Amino acid sequence: MVQAYILIQTEVGKASTVAETVGRIPGVLQAEDVTGPYDVIVRAQADTVDDLGRMVVAKVQQVDGITRTLTCPVVHL
Repeated sequence: MVQAYILIQTEVGKASTVAETVGRIPGVLQAEDVTGPYDVIVRAQADTVDDLGRMVVAKVQQVDGITRTLTCPVVHL
């Protein structure tokens, strides 16, 4: 199982709607609106890195109001 944080920038005024919509995507564990350089932070999981990438590109990035994403896989050192 691969987990990652997905940092999302949104159009002005869309953070709450984006967080709610992304939170319903299968594999998303948590989606919160935040302040700072990113508007929404998501914790997600998938079976493989490839599955995670597909989820981000095919589902998360298609949500209306998202302008940019940054995916940060969790590592265990």
